[in-house]
Amino acid sequence: MNWDRVEGNWEQFKGQAQQQWGKLTNDDLDVVKGNRRELAGKLQERYGKAKDEAERDIDEWLARH
Repeated sequence: MNWDRVEGNWEQFKGQAQQQWGKLTNDDLDVVKGNRRELAGKLQERYGKAKDEAERDIDEWLARH
């Protein structure tokens, strides 16, 4: 799946993202609004990940959905 589909259906994917990354709050996910760069930033902030690690996590999550 490509990110455009996630972005267009963010309300549906938001719950799946919160299951994957439990430290992200509803407010975090509302700010993300399907923006991949914002999601990577929130993962870096909440989990202390490097940018490339956050991007890799997103790619793995995307491949499963």
